[in-house]
Amino acid sequence: MTMPAMFDNLRLPMIGSPLFIISNPDLVIAQCKAGIVGAFPALNAREKEGEPIELERWLTRITEELDRHNQANPDTPAAPYAVNQIVHRSNARLERDVEICAKYNVPVWITSLGAQEWVNEAAHGCGGISLHDVINNRFARKAIEKGADGLIAVAAGAGGHAGALSPFALVQEIRTWFDGPLFLSGAIARGDSILAAQAMGADGGYVGSAFIATEEANADAAYKQMIVDHGANDIVYSDLFTGVWGNYLKPSIAKAGMDPDNLERSDPSNMDFGEDRQKPKSWKEIWGSGQGIGAVGDVLPAAELVNRLEREYRAAWNRLQSAVKPA
Repeated sequence: MTMPAMFDNLRLPMIGSPLFIISNPDLVIAQCKAGIVGAFPALNAREKEGEPIELERWLTRITEELDRHNQANPDTPAAPYAVNQIVHRSNARLERDVEICAKYNVPVWITSLGAQEWVNEAAHGCGGISLHDVINNRFARKAIEKGADGLIAVAAGAGGHAGALSPFALVQEIRTWFDGPLFLSGAIARGDSILAAQAMGADGGYVGSAFIATEEANADAAYKQMIVDHGANDIVYSDLFTGVWGNYLKPSIAKAGMDPDNLERSDPSNMDFGEDRQKPKSWKEIWGSGQGIGAVGDVLPAAELVNRLEREYRAAWNRLQSAVKPA
């Protein structure tokens, strides 16, 4: 299996997944300085009409701060960062945001909800790589055919928009034909799980929900505490809120006056990622989360979370070395 050289010096084989609304420059910079890939959705950077483009301000800050860190710490440079592009017809900003990311030489591009050759070409044109998130083997093949360099396998239990397949099934099917970069998403909130992802054939883990409960995350304090206080049984899988199947915290749905165990189905044609989309006010605080949050016990700085994940990863490796009999 081949991995891009830019991932050679990662402290842990993992990407901090781009969290809608939540991922911001503070979180991304902290993740990258801690030695893992930090990521944010381009659509998180928003400005009012007539104001300077926020995405450019974010990219300027991230690149300059990581450059300063690398100059001051040549032996422990920051990991590369990633920008997530929603490749869906309702995203009116896509062309503009792709152009801006190319201008700033974004190193890692993560594409979602549509694989487009021209987006991958833009990534390659500025020296970047493109990773496409997929929920099944058919979408994985399409993404690679259209020029993606690697894949993010979004399995059952992942936070936000998620698939329904077992991670074992999804990774093994992709690995029958693809030997490039492959990261696994789905209830990964401990270092043990990152090592397990590698054991089943992925190159690393894609960790999202655990980072909601970090000090840098742009999330309501009640949201962070709900992540800390709940576990896998408190997650519901629904397509009601965006038109795409995803995982959400049951208590947040109940607080909005709905029965989380009896939600209506949505029409996928209503899927809308435009900036002017309207949602019922009662949905404002319906919060996404993956099934792995039972491992989250405190709200911590992002660097401390990475420290914990690394300790668990090393401990799991040592435990397996003594438990697995050599051939």
